[in-house]
Amino acid sequence: MKKVLAICILVMGALRLMAQEPVTVQPKIMVVPFVKQGEDIRTVLEEDVNKRIVMAKIREAFDSRGFTTVDFLARLKSLSTTSGLTMDNQSDLKSMIIQQSGADVYVDAEINVVLSSTGNSVKVIITAYDVSTGNSLSNKVGDSGKFYTDDIGRLASKAIEGCADDFLNTMQMKFNDIVQNGRSISVTIGFDAASALSMSSEMGGDGLTLADEIELWMSENAYKNNYHIQGTTDKQMIFDDVRIPLKDENGNNYNVNKFGLEFLKFARKHDLKITRDISNNRLVITIK
Repeated sequence: MKKVLAICILVMGALRLMAQEPVTVQPKIMVVPFVKQGEDIRTVLEEDVNKRIVMAKIREAFDSRGFTTVDFLARLKSLSTTSGLTMDNQSDLKSMIIQQSGADVYVDAEINVVLSSTGNSVKVIITAYDVSTGNSLSNKVGDSGKFYTDDIGRLASKAIEGCADDFLNTMQMKFNDIVQNGRSISVTIGFDAASALSMSSEMGGDGLTLADEIELWMSENAYKNNYHIQGTTDKQMIFDDVRIPLKDENGNNYNVNKFGLEFLKFARKHDLKITRDISNNRLVITIK
């Protein structure tokens, strides 16, 4: 009886420890090719088989470590077919694919294949970005070194294997911080030149100023009440670090635009007319 009781206590203790361990949420990753301004991303890939090989090898390195990856080339072909995109109307094709991919993180891969009589080499520069905000999560450089071989895939594997572990560990650590503490965005709230309002304008019948009301709203809507005010003047209020959640209460992806929508609801409640401008992790609100 005592042995059974002891075993039960050990099992319960183990279960409690397992329950206390934080669950690691791995991001879904999409590897995208680096392109210079003015270059057509589809042409770059279609005309350079070596770049396609290197991208595939980078994905393989991530897949082998248990990460879920999204095939950029497949998304590119699908979007080009379904949306009727042509060479003339795909200036922001890369951004469109990233936003519609369902990925949490995209990895920008700059690839340099050098073929010479003294040996061939592959160098990759990989940088991970949070899809929602554009914030950098990790960056590394991998170099295969020179070898007398025409096997570009083998050189690519050597280049990425040399930096993949450090790259993914750093990315995962920063992604874990996002899961636990939210994404970081900046919010700037100002006034149209013709507006009769200011931050010191009283709102409602309780004597609170507009600045007071905005901060109360921010304390309720920033993830875990985590925000920082860089400064406030009569014409502007700047929050340089506001945390928003990775997912909403229904488990759907949450982003800067949805946070701006919540502020729009607040503005309408106080009969304020506003405009919203969003660029990556920055939300600019103008009160009319």
